[in-house]
Amino acid sequence: MPLTNQIKFWSILIAILATAHFAKAQKYSNEFLSIGVSAKAQALGNAQVATVNDVTSAYWNPAGLVNISEETGLQLSAMHAEWFAGVGNYDYLGVSIPMKKQRRLALSMIRFGIDGIPNTLSLFEDDGTINYDNIVEFSAADYAFLATYAQPLKIKSGTMSVGGNVKVVRRIIGTFANSWGFGIDLGAQYSRGNLRFGLLAKDITTTFNAWKISFTEDEKIVLLETGNDLPNLSSNEITRPGLNLGAAYQFEAGSISATPEINFVLTTDGKRNVLLPADPISLDLAMGLEIGYKNSVFLRGGVDQFQKEKNFD
Repeated sequence: MPLTNQIKFWSILIAILATAHFAKAQKYSNEFLSIGVSAKAQALGNAQVATVNDVTSAYWNPAGLVNISEETGLQLSAMHAEWFAGVGNYDYLGVSIPMKKQRRLALSMIRFGIDGIPNTLSLFEDDGTINYDNIVEFSAADYAFLATYAQPLKIKSGTMSVGGNVKVVRRIIGTFANSWGFGIDLGAQYSRGNLRFGLLAKDITTTFNAWKISFTEDEKIVLLETGNDLPNLSSNEITRPGLNLGAAYQFEAGSISATPEINFVLTTDGKRNVLLPADPISLDLAMGLEIGYKNSVFLRGGVDQFQKEKNFD
């Protein structure tokens, strides 16, 4: 793809994101996909879009897969993290497969779930007595499956790569509700000397989750008799597009290197409690610094998720 066509493509993409349809969409939809994968990224405040260069690029910026050396071959990554004192479990598994001409494929799976939730809808017998043996457990879990492709582009100055992924989102709440979702992300990276730039356009097609809710007749009776409303049997959840722009520079002094990166994170689902809140587009920052010694020992730090706190006194 010639450079002029690339510029036109990304300009049109940014224009689409800026003028996206904002009606009847949920804020923080599919938010489990914003947690982030890999200990390195978490340490850097999730500032990764410009410099990520391993199998986790499938999540942070698909274009980064190109920066995995061909000699590396197959690359695997896994992660497990516990949230809320072990109540929630976050798991990630990714694999990257090399192709000819420095192209890469990757497959990734993410799960965030809360397991062992007691279902008390059948706690009471017909005569009103309590039977704890009737309690069964269920899980509320969110899954994402990503298929990613990336390739380099020939340009006159510097190096550039592009990539994208198709993601399928599966969300389950016991036997009561489930949904399927589908979305597309696109990414690009450009480097010249020690300077790095990155762009990630998330959910460019607007990701839709189609929910289906089902209760047995007995469960419906219990819900109504306990003052609850029956939810809609089917509904759609919409994830609006987002944009992440990043820049980084690598400083080198002998065996020591330092790479600061800053990311500008734009969301389009309405006013959020972030650094620059606005409706419908809000802007947040993510910043990280990695200091390395002989490319084998690293010290990392970062900051993100800026929020304004209220004084409730």
